[in-house]
Amino acid sequence: MCDVLVVDDDFMVARAHERIVQQLPSYRVVGVAHSGEQALELIEKLAPQLVLLDMYLPDMTGLDVIRRARSTGVAVDFLVLSAAREADIVTAALQGGIVSYLLKPFKISELQSRLVGYAQRRELLARPGVLSQADLDRALGSTAGTDSVRAAPLPKGLSKETGALIEAALRASERDVAASECGEALGISRVVARKYLEYFVDTGQATVTLRYGQTGRPQRRYAWVAASPA
Repeated sequence: MCDVLVVDDDFMVARAHERIVQQLPSYRVVGVAHSGEQALELIEKLAPQLVLLDMYLPDMTGLDVIRRARSTGVAVDFLVLSAAREADIVTAALQGGIVSYLLKPFKISELQSRLVGYAQRRELLARPGVLSQADLDRALGSTAGTDSVRAAPLPKGLSKETGALIEAALRASERDVAASECGEALGISRVVARKYLEYFVDTGQATVTLRYGQTGRPQRRYAWVAASPA
């Protein structure tokens, strides 16, 4: 489970970001801050793994939050969500070690895709043993989306953002899931979820098994194919 702190001075925007995070498997929001000082206090108190950070705060900039958090040696990642487009601000944020920078306004699917990529990077770097160059390439590039969905173009009518969300749901699940369960968890229809699940089965990234009940047709249940450790 990845603990997230949402930081934005706009209460409605912060609430919207909180809802987006809560929809994803393996993520939970542990706190919301509306100022830089409040953010720093909650980082120290709650120890989140990830902070969704706005650059424009009433008492300081997001850059100040990053610098002060880094100066204390706290282990936390920052994903910037801001309207700030100035090159010097973006450069300073990158130098501060942010994992991604998303300009407002953005689509919900864009933030979800970055969160999925971040979760995959954490999973990859948590594996025991040494990393290959391919592992490093995936880790450094995965915050923009998932590797498997970006590796090849999806069939017409399927989007990489939704594919990334369904992949993340399959990866995070400790058991196989039905299309209806997957759709309900992500807020999409069963029919749409099944299209993506069947695509993953066709490409060998997921498996499908039939579960027979007392009546009716057997239920198709899907599971992600775990990659063999390098």
